[in-house]
Amino acid sequence: MAEEKKRKTSPAEFVNQVRTETSKVVWPTRQETIRTSIFVFIMMVILALFFLGVDTVFNGLVRWLLTLV
Repeated sequence: MAEEKKRKTSPAEFVNQVRTETSKVVWPTRQETIRTSIFVFIMMVILALFFLGVDTVFNGLVRWLLTLV
């Protein structure tokens, strides 16, 4: 009895289960979606500038090291 046989779900029952679960989802409002999108865009710009700075520093360091050879 450790391994019980699982009952197969019919396609119609599966669709009903999906509809039931989808109705439980709390969808964001338009304002929340816009606010989140703006936040993601700002974070993307900050991270892009950060990685540009890191890349520029490492590029300068490697070029300086190559002049020593």
